[in-house]
Amino acid sequence: MARRTESTPLTLLPALKSHLWFASCPQPFQQALVERSRLWHIRSGEILFSRGEAQDSLCCVVAGALKLGSVNPKDGTHRLTMYVEPYHWFGEISAIDSLPRSQDAIADTDSTVMVVSGPLLLEWLHEHPENWRDLARLACAKLRLILTAIEDNASLSIEQLVARRLLFSATNFGQSTNPSVRRRVRLPQEYLARMLGVSRQTINKALRALERERVLALHYAEIEITDMAALVAKAGAIDPGLRQSMPTEANFKD
Repeated sequence: MARRTESTPLTLLPALKSHLWFASCPQPFQQALVERSRLWHIRSGEILFSRGEAQDSLCCVVAGALKLGSVNPKDGTHRLTMYVEPYHWFGEISAIDSLPRSQDAIADTDSTVMVVSGPLLLEWLHEHPENWRDLARLACAKLRLILTAIEDNASLSIEQLVARRLLFSATNFGQSTNPSVRRRVRLPQEYLARMLGVSRQTINKALRALERERVLALHYAEIEITDMAALVAKAGAIDPGLRQSMPTEANFKD
Protein backbone atom coordinates (compact mmCIF):
# COMPACT_ATOMS: atom_id res chain seq x y z
CA MET A 1 0.00 0.00 0.00
CA ALA A 2 1.38 3.41 -0.99
CA ARG A 3 2.29 5.73 1.85
CA ARG A 4 -0.11 8.66 2.20
CA THR A 5 1.54 12.06 1.98
CA GLU A 6 0.40 15.66 1.66
CA SER A 7 1.88 19.13 1.44
CA THR A 8 2.93 20.67 4.75
CA PRO A 9 0.79 23.74 5.54
CA LEU A 10 2.50 26.91 6.74
CA THR A 11 -0.08 26.96 9.53
CA LEU A 12 2.09 24.31 11.20
CA LEU A 13 4.83 26.90 11.88
CA PRO A 14 3.60 27.95 15.37
CA ALA A 15 3.55 24.33 16.56
CA LEU A 16 7.01 23.65 15.10
CA LYS A 17 8.33 26.61 17.10
CA SER A 18 7.65 24.67 20.30
CA HIS A 19 11.04 23.06 19.60
CA LEU A 20 13.90 25.27 20.75
CA TRP A 21 16.16 24.56 17.77
CA PHE A 22 13.50 25.37 15.16
CA ALA A 23 12.36 28.45 17.08
CA SER A 24 15.95 29.76 17.10
CA CYS A 25 16.39 29.40 13.33
CA PRO A 26 15.98 32.50 11.12
CA GLN A 27 12.42 32.94 9.88
CA PRO A 28 13.31 32.47 6.18
CA PHE A 29 14.97 29.14 7.00
CA GLN A 30 11.95 28.04 9.06
CA GLN A 31 9.65 28.74 6.14
CA ALA A 32 12.04 27.08 3.69
CA LEU A 33 12.02 23.86 5.72
CA VAL A 34 8.22 23.75 5.72
CA GLU A 35 7.90 24.61 2.02
CA ARG A 36 10.40 21.89 1.06
CA SER A 37 8.67 19.17 3.03
CA ARG A 38 5.69 16.86 2.94
CA LEU A 39 3.69 15.27 5.72
CA TRP A 40 4.04 11.49 5.73
CA HIS A 41 1.31 9.50 7.47
CA ILE A 42 2.61 6.15 8.71
CA ARG A 43 0.93 3.30 10.56
CA SER A 44 2.04 1.80 13.86
CA GLY A 45 4.95 -0.57 13.18
CA GLU A 46 5.69 0.95 9.77
CA ILE A 47 9.31 1.78 8.97
CA LEU A 48 10.01 5.40 8.05
CA PHE A 49 13.60 4.56 7.09
CA SER A 50 16.04 1.73 7.78
CA ARG A 51 19.66 1.55 8.84
CA GLY A 52 21.90 1.55 5.77
CA GLU A 53 19.22 3.13 3.58
CA ALA A 54 20.35 5.86 1.20
CA GLN A 55 17.99 8.60 2.34
CA ASP A 56 19.03 12.14 3.23
CA SER A 57 15.81 13.84 4.34
CA LEU A 58 15.46 15.84 7.56
CA CYS A 59 12.48 14.77 9.68
CA CYS A 60 10.26 16.12 12.45
CA VAL A 61 7.56 14.24 14.35
CA VAL A 62 4.25 16.08 14.04
CA ALA A 63 1.95 13.51 15.66
CA GLY A 64 2.41 10.12 17.28
CA ALA A 65 5.79 8.68 18.29
CA LEU A 66 8.73 6.90 16.66
CA LYS A 67 11.40 4.52 17.93
CA LEU A 68 14.95 5.27 16.78
CA GLY A 69 17.56 2.54 17.02
CA SER A 70 18.45 -0.70 15.28
CA VAL A 71 16.98 -4.18 15.01
CA ASN A 72 18.85 -7.05 16.64
CA PRO A 73 19.17 -9.65 13.82
CA LYS A 74 19.31 -12.51 16.36
CA ASP A 75 15.92 -12.04 17.99
CA GLY A 76 14.29 -9.20 16.05
CA THR A 77 14.09 -6.89 19.07
CA HIS A 78 14.55 -3.17 18.55
CA ARG A 79 17.54 -1.66 20.34
CA LEU A 80 16.35 1.82 21.22
CA THR A 81 18.48 4.94 21.30
CA MET A 82 15.65 7.47 21.44
CA TYR A 83 11.86 7.57 21.68
CA VAL A 84 10.74 10.72 19.87
CA GLU A 85 7.45 12.58 19.97
CA PRO A 86 6.19 15.95 18.64
CA TYR A 87 8.03 18.19 17.69
CA HIS A 88 11.37 16.40 17.77
CA TRP A 89 13.75 16.70 14.81
CA PHE A 90 15.91 13.83 13.62
CA GLY A 91 17.75 12.55 10.54
CA GLU A 92 20.16 15.48 10.45
CA ILE A 93 23.29 13.30 10.20
CA SER A 94 22.42 11.88 6.78
CA ALA A 95 21.05 15.28 5.73
CA ILE A 96 24.50 16.75 6.41
CA ASP A 97 26.87 14.03 5.15
CA SER A 98 24.57 12.37 2.54
CA LEU A 99 25.68 8.94 3.80
CA PRO A 100 23.32 6.01 4.57
CA ARG A 101 21.10 6.10 7.64
CA SER A 102 22.81 5.05 10.87
CA GLN A 103 19.64 3.72 12.51
CA ASP A 104 16.05 2.63 11.95
CA ALA A 105 13.03 4.86 12.49
CA ILE A 106 9.85 2.89 13.24
CA ALA A 107 6.41 4.25 14.12
CA ASP A 108 5.33 3.17 17.61
CA THR A 109 1.81 4.48 17.01
CA ASP A 110 0.03 5.86 13.96
CA SER A 111 2.16 8.92 13.30
CA THR A 112 2.67 11.93 11.07
CA VAL A 113 6.18 13.02 10.18
CA MET A 114 7.27 16.17 8.38
CA VAL A 115 9.89 15.02 5.86
CA VAL A 116 12.12 17.73 4.37
CA SER A 117 13.49 16.73 0.96
CA GLY A 118 17.27 16.22 1.12
CA PRO A 119 18.00 17.54 -2.41
CA LEU A 120 15.75 20.58 -1.90
CA LEU A 121 17.36 21.27 1.49
CA LEU A 122 20.86 21.10 -0.02
CA GLU A 123 19.76 23.41 -2.83
CA TRP A 124 18.58 25.97 -0.24
CA LEU A 125 21.80 25.63 1.78
CA HIS A 126 23.89 26.16 -1.37
CA GLU A 127 22.05 29.45 -1.93
CA HIS A 128 22.01 30.36 1.79
CA PRO A 129 25.24 28.91 3.27
CA GLU A 130 24.70 30.81 6.53
CA ASN A 131 22.02 28.24 7.41
CA TRP A 132 24.57 25.41 7.49
CA ARG A 133 25.40 26.63 10.99
CA ASP A 134 21.76 26.21 12.00
CA LEU A 135 21.77 22.61 10.81
CA ALA A 136 25.09 22.06 12.59
CA ARG A 137 23.54 23.33 15.85
CA LEU A 138 20.91 20.59 15.61
CA ALA A 139 23.62 17.95 15.16
CA CYS A 140 25.61 19.42 18.06
CA ALA A 141 22.61 19.12 20.37
CA LYS A 142 22.44 15.39 19.56
CA LEU A 143 26.20 15.06 20.09
CA ARG A 144 25.82 16.60 23.56
CA LEU A 145 23.15 14.01 24.35
CA ILE A 146 25.39 11.16 23.21
CA LEU A 147 28.41 12.36 25.20
CA THR A 148 26.23 12.91 28.26
CA ALA A 149 24.77 9.40 27.95
CA ILE A 150 28.24 7.82 27.71
CA GLU A 151 29.41 9.66 30.82
CA ASP A 152 26.17 8.99 32.70
CA ASN A 153 26.25 5.25 32.03
CA ALA A 154 29.72 5.08 33.56
CA SER A 155 29.05 7.16 36.66
CA LEU A 156 25.37 7.29 37.68
CA SER A 157 23.12 4.89 39.56
CA ILE A 158 20.19 3.30 37.76
CA GLU A 159 17.76 5.57 39.67
CA GLN A 160 19.65 8.64 38.46
CA LEU A 161 19.73 7.33 34.89
CA VAL A 162 15.98 6.75 34.97
CA ALA A 163 15.36 10.22 36.44
CA ARG A 164 17.41 11.86 33.70
CA ARG A 165 15.70 9.92 30.93
CA LEU A 166 12.28 10.90 32.28
CA LEU A 167 13.35 14.52 32.54
CA PHE A 168 14.60 14.47 28.96
CA SER A 169 11.36 12.88 27.76
CA ALA A 170 9.21 15.42 29.62
CA THR A 171 11.09 18.36 28.06
CA ASN A 172 11.68 17.00 24.53
CA PHE A 173 15.34 16.41 25.41
CA GLY A 174 15.70 19.93 26.78
CA GLN A 175 14.42 21.46 23.53
CA SER A 176 10.88 22.45 24.47
CA THR A 177 10.00 26.16 24.38
CA ASN A 178 6.83 25.51 26.38
CA PRO A 179 7.28 26.78 29.96
CA SER A 180 5.10 23.90 31.16
CA VAL A 181 6.61 20.45 31.60
CA ARG A 182 4.60 17.38 30.71
CA ARG A 183 3.35 15.62 33.80
CA ARG A 184 2.68 12.31 32.03
CA VAL A 185 5.32 10.64 29.89
CA ARG A 186 4.36 7.85 27.51
CA LEU A 187 7.33 5.53 27.95
CA PRO A 188 6.75 1.79 28.49
CA GLN A 189 9.19 0.19 30.92
CA GLU A 190 10.41 -2.17 28.18
CA TYR A 191 11.46 0.82 26.05
CA LEU A 192 13.18 2.49 28.98
CA ALA A 193 15.11 -0.73 29.62
CA ARG A 194 16.24 -0.95 25.99
CA MET A 195 17.41 2.66 25.94
CA LEU A 196 19.46 2.23 29.10
CA GLY A 197 20.75 -1.22 28.19
CA VAL A 198 19.44 -3.00 31.29
CA SER A 199 16.76 -5.59 32.02
CA ARG A 200 13.11 -4.69 32.43
CA GLN A 201 13.30 -6.06 35.98
CA THR A 202 16.09 -3.58 36.80
CA ILE A 203 14.02 -0.71 35.41
CA ASN A 204 10.94 -1.82 37.32
CA LYS A 205 12.93 -1.95 40.56
CA ALA A 206 14.28 1.58 40.00
CA LEU A 207 10.84 2.95 39.12
CA ARG A 208 9.27 1.32 42.16
CA ALA A 209 11.92 2.92 44.36
CA LEU A 210 11.14 6.35 42.86
CA GLU A 211 7.43 5.66 43.30
CA ARG A 212 7.94 4.88 46.99
CA GLU A 213 9.72 8.23 47.30
CA ARG A 214 6.62 9.80 45.66
CA VAL A 215 8.66 11.19 42.80
CA LEU A 216 6.44 9.46 40.25
CA ALA A 217 3.45 7.19 39.80
CA LEU A 218 3.33 4.23 37.43
CA HIS A 219 0.47 3.67 34.96
CA TYR A 220 0.01 1.37 31.98
CA ALA A 221 2.65 2.39 29.38
CA GLU A 222 2.90 5.79 31.10
CA ILE A 223 4.81 7.38 33.94
CA GLU A 224 3.34 10.30 35.88
CA ILE A 225 5.80 12.76 37.40
CA THR A 226 4.30 13.73 40.76
CA ASP A 227 7.22 15.71 42.23
CA MET A 228 9.18 17.59 39.56
CA ALA A 229 11.53 19.24 42.06
CA ALA A 230 12.47 15.82 43.45
CA LEU A 231 12.98 14.42 39.94
CA VAL A 232 15.27 17.32 39.02
CA ALA A 233 17.25 16.79 42.22
CA LYS A 234 17.51 13.05 41.56
CA ALA A 235 18.71 13.67 37.99
CA GLY A 236 21.59 15.82 39.26
CA ALA A 237 23.71 18.35 37.38
CA ILE A 238 23.12 18.30 33.61
CA ASP A 239 25.21 19.79 30.79
CA PRO A 240 24.17 23.49 30.57
CA GLY A 241 23.72 23.06 26.82
CA LEU A 242 21.01 20.46 27.46
CA ARG A 243 19.10 22.14 30.27
CA GLN A 244 17.95 25.27 28.44
CA SER A 245 14.32 24.28 28.95
CA MET A 246 14.76 22.08 31.99
CA PRO A 247 12.51 22.93 34.95
CA THR A 248 13.88 24.37 38.15
CA GLU A 249 10.58 24.02 40.01
CA ALA A 250 7.34 22.07 39.72
CA ASN A 251 5.65 23.23 36.52
CA PHE A 252 3.22 20.85 34.87
CA LYS A 253 0.69 20.41 32.16
CA ASP A 254 -1.64 17.44 31.81
